[in-house]
Amino acid sequence: MNMLRTAAVTAAAIGMTIASMSAASAAPAPAFLTAKQLPASLTPWTGGAIKSGAAADFCTKKIAPKASSKHRLFQTELDTSAHQTITVAATEAKAKTLVTQLRNSINGCLKRLQQEYPGLKGTSKYHGKINVEEGAHVYSVDTADPQVGSTDIALYSVGRDGRTVTVVGWSQLGDLSGAPLAGFKKTTQTAVAKLY
Repeated sequence: MNMLRTAAVTAAAIGMTIASMSAASAAPAPAFLTAKQLPASLTPWTGGAIKSGAAADFCTKKIAPKASSKHRLFQTELDTSAHQTITVAATEAKAKTLVTQLRNSINGCLKRLQQEYPGLKGTSKYHGKINVEEGAHVYSVDTADPQVGSTDIALYSVGRDGRTVTVVGWSQLGDLSGAPLAGFKKTTQTAVAKLY
């Protein structure tokens, strides 16, 4: 009987040790941006809850796998909005592929918008690479609808740290000249740096 009790206690102790080792070796969850880390705005940013799946966005929709992605939405009182999606890929190779897919989608976004909305005018630009972790790339999509008389500017970035990929989007009424490009680049650097 004592041998059975000893065996049971030993097995329980081993189980607890393995469980604590697994918890200690598990990678921490990647961290999202906070509202204060977004580009400066005339009214304060507020951040929503972190939710499953990728943020709904025309330029990057349906690319990041829903099951391995989470997103957070942000907004101000003056029609300025932002979002961040973080995807943890199964391997680093898959993360690299996802970055390429996202970059290609952003590059082709203006053309798809113009196909969906004939008469839409616009300019799409690449604003360079940011040297943080495995790198991040920044883009802008500037559109104008002559029929409605509205202009919209959107900034995007795609960055990677190991097998984790993040996409940050920012948009408001107006054009590129009124967009906080330098502030957005700083936000992008922060977003990738704080993933882990």
